[in-house]
Amino acid sequence: MSHPTESVTGHQADEVLLGFTRALRASGVPVTQDRAHGFLTAVAAVGLGDRQATYWAGRATLCGSPDDLARYDQVFAAWFDARDGLPRARPRETPRPAAAHLLPEAEGSGGGEEEDEDVLRAAASPAEVLRHRDVATLDAAEKRRLDAMFARLSLRPPSRRTARHRRWHRGQLDASRTLRASLRQMGEPAEIAWRRRGVRPRRVVLLVDVSGSMSAYADALLRLAHRLTQCGRAGGGTVETFTVGTRLTHVTRALRSPDADRAIVAAGEVVPDWSGGTRLGETLKVFLDRWGQRGMARGAVVVVFSDGWERGDAELLGAQMARLKRVAHRVVWVNPHRGKAGYEPLQGGVVAALPHCDHFLAGHSLATFADLTEVIARA
Repeated sequence: MSHPTESVTGHQADEVLLGFTRALRASGVPVTQDRAHGFLTAVAAVGLGDRQATYWAGRATLCGSPDDLARYDQVFAAWFDARDGLPRARPRETPRPAAAHLLPEAEGSGGGEEEDEDVLRAAASPAEVLRHRDVATLDAAEKRRLDAMFARLSLRPPSRRTARHRRWHRGQLDASRTLRASLRQMGEPAEIAWRRRGVRPRRVVLLVDVSGSMSAYADALLRLAHRLTQCGRAGGGTVETFTVGTRLTHVTRALRSPDADRAIVAAGEVVPDWSGGTRLGETLKVFLDRWGQRGMARGAVVVVFSDGWERGDAELLGAQMARLKRVAHRVVWVNPHRGKAGYEPLQGGVVAALPHCDHFLAGHSLATFADLTEVIARA
């Protein structure tokens, strides 16, 4: 049911006000349906003809944090005509904002400076906002967009030095090769040869918690594991992935499929404890007994994805994490709740594991996944 007040443009007031909320959402302000409804109610109370009252009504109902205020002022000034205080309808024949929304990375061309700023803001903000959204709160359409954005993540495999040396244009003096070259010239001085230790990619091991408390993040984490697996293979490295819950499951072979959707389905078919309980200590012990002693974890960068809700013995988890720390090159713990306001690492599993971790990172959004890839690459 539309509001009875109408603007001078001939549009119903609700159409103009809802258009303003959509423009505000496109600029990066998280305007929900409840906030939009509250905005309409507030404007109905103060009257649409009063521009100042409309401004404060929107600011009070549509802004959820101090970070939203600057964007709100900018969009309000652009949407409402400052000359007479009345709303103006957005031109329907202008195709550029719609094209920019469909292609977030496209750059605007032509036009004035003011016009370019508006187009770039509309182009960048939806994708940027989605990068920082908690993956557990996304709807189906947003998850499909996020799945496509995983392809932009890249991993530079961490490297390690080998015992063998290789020829190089500087570094350490290669006395043996230099001497042999001199002997070939009947003892005459020869060109000095240099060498350096060779470099090989370091193995990366991912342990993904798929228990009930992590079910909202499991799909995104496996997509991340799939992307890291593909990047590792392209860079000559090795990425091994296991799921942990009540059991330990090796899913690397399933994630080698180039198609992400097929890889996730294949991984789901081999995981028997999806959305079950959490026994991190026991499963980590199985991993170290079977795989760590055989060398998979030795010298590797091991990443544990878990919220730390341990149903088993927390002391066992602490002991196994200490054991893992002695074997691995780096141990990284990724908690999806780490980046949320007010979070405190009070869970028994997290408290037992943190003393044995080199890094404790957030893991709830695409932006935090990108930060993780940088940590892995620098390990």
